[in-house]
Amino acid sequence: FAAEMSASRFIKCVTVGDGAVGKTCMLISYTSNTFPTDYVPTVFDNFSANVVVDGNTVNLGLWDTAGQEDYNRLRPLSYRGADVFILAFSLISKASYENIAKKWIPELRHYAPGVPIILVGTKLDLRDDKQFFIDHPGAVPITTNQGEELKKLIGSPVYIECSSKTQQVHTLIIKFYLRCVFVYLWFV
Repeated sequence: FAAEMSASRFIKCVTVGDGAVGKTCMLISYTSNTFPTDYVPTVFDNFSANVVVDGNTVNLGLWDTAGQEDYNRLRPLSYRGADVFILAFSLISKASYENIAKKWIPELRHYAPGVPIILVGTKLDLRDDKQFFIDHPGAVPITTNQGEELKKLIGSPVYIECSSKTQQVHTLIIKFYLRCVFVYLWFV
């Protein structure tokens, strides 16, 4: 068993959530250690890298999806073979927060039942940005407690908040995803 665990294993991690919540920026920021300041594509090219977690080498495949409704029929094609989902919402968008339970959980449960889901709140740097809320008077920040409540509601093992701009928590998120996948794949 120990020999099996040390062998490199491919893990497919698919990022899902509403359009404009920061999924692509999160992936670009994690893979390049930079925040994209100019054009951000709707979909990031799939990325693959070897990552070591707790002494285990994993070939991590990161897949991005487009959250816009135009992609409703195409998006589920990327779910096939997923080992884990990163389900993202923006900490400054109540609509994206509400769509987690209303839209995304039903879609993932339908197309990929039983695949673990890691809940991630993005744009953490903007939640306490007074100027942002002056410029966007309709925006409503989502609290950490609300994120934790949503985590329980959807049955996610973890809720993490991050900022792609400041690169807060990215490595932690990826390592936690992989730990969850190891537990799920090897011990369940």
